[in-house]
Amino acid sequence: MFGKLAADVLGLSDVGVVVKPKDYDKVDADDYVMHEDNEKIYFLIKSKSDEYCFTNLALIHLDGKSATSKKRTLRRFSYHTHKITNVSLETAGTVDLDVEIKFTMGAEHFSIDVNKKHLGELKDLYKALIKISSLTHDNEIALQHARESLGVAQSTISSVANLQADVAAQFRTLNQYAFDWLTEAHEKYVVKDFGKVFETYIHN
Repeated sequence: MFGKLAADVLGLSDVGVVVKPKDYDKVDADDYVMHEDNEKIYFLIKSKSDEYCFTNLALIHLDGKSATSKKRTLRRFSYHTHKITNVSLETAGTVDLDVEIKFTMGAEHFSIDVNKKHLGELKDLYKALIKISSLTHDNEIALQHARESLGVAQSTISSVANLQADVAAQFRTLNQYAFDWLTEAHEKYVVKDFGKVFETYIHN
């Protein structure tokens, strides 16, 4: 018990380690991964009080208050609904015991301290998060352009439509086309699974 209390006082309990893939099934976060939906863990950081589990679909955070408490709060942040921004990696100084990776997901800011021996692995995670952030940003712009393009097309078609034609039939046809077109654009530009990104950049 004294060791745990000392770790809390010294702040050592908040310094995480990178868990190897062979040990993923031994951490609590694995119980909350949606394996049934082909969700897969690609990177996992564990401290005495927290777990940060990066899957192809989301960040699963088991949030512990301290190393001396068994209470935890489970929070899930899907990449497609919680945009990743402000990714940074702070390397260790001469006397520092840890390195720090920081990023924002939606309105939530994360600052994770990790033992500096894992700097190589954190560089991989940094690259993956930067890539997801970039792809999400570019896809948002592309989807907005697609919507604007459809709006222009609808306006043009409406202005040249034969006034003697069946207006209701024209509306139904145009509405169905717009729905199908936007659905296709949404599927193309709203990416939910970033497994390929993690497979490219994570080498643990």
